[in-house]
Amino acid sequence: METVYDSSGFNSAETEGPRERIAAAGPGRIADVDLLKALIGSGTRNYRVDSMAGSLLRYFDNMGGTRSPNYQDLLSLPGMGTAKAAQIIAAWEFCRRRLRPAEASVRSPEDLIPLIRHYGDRTQEHFLSIPLNGAHEVIGIHIVSVGLVNRTLVHPREVFRPALESSAAALICAHNHPSGRLEPSREDQEITLRLIRAGTLLGIPVLDHLIFHGSRFYSFLSTGQIRQGGEWEK
Repeated sequence: METVYDSSGFNSAETEGPRERIAAAGPGRIADVDLLKALIGSGTRNYRVDSMAGSLLRYFDNMGGTRSPNYQDLLSLPGMGTAKAAQIIAAWEFCRRRLRPAEASVRSPEDLIPLIRHYGDRTQEHFLSIPLNGAHEVIGIHIVSVGLVNRTLVHPREVFRPALESSAAALICAHNHPSGRLEPSREDQEITLRLIRAGTLLGIPVLDHLIFHGSRFYSFLSTGQIRQGGEWEK
């Protein structure tokens, strides 16, 4: 039986703090922003913990997964002091040493979903550009646009920028469907074809485009709609 991601844990009563929800439901069912709230612990006199966690989440989103958080950058965030900044950097470094997600090798859509499914709890669509090196290791995960996915926001220039900057050998695209429906729209199909053509010109093949919600996904490659981009394994 297919495991279906249950997002009901994201809607716990507001009277429950994130630490209580982690204890009750486990960390896997807690939204990114609530995990950060649990890590930060408390707000300050002028900034609520919700606001601080939101600013920190936007900072991490913009990092793209290719570098570690910068201490001075964290101090520039609203309400962030030296102790909390050091705590966040220490947690990041500890996880990096143990997990190293940036070096994860993907050979199928199933390999990639664990690295991106945390975007599934977002209330807006996030379009992701995921460059790979020659060994099909993930170089980074970059947010190209937030909001309704369309050709204006998802421009090939922005999608391929991370791949060009990192000398990537290939690219995978992905975006979440907050509604939970995985069927691609006509716009999704047109964007995919446009990106495949751009990748052919640039010499950076688009291996796949995933539409996902939690652990469930739709793969343009698996359904035969991507042919020009090559295979997952060379």
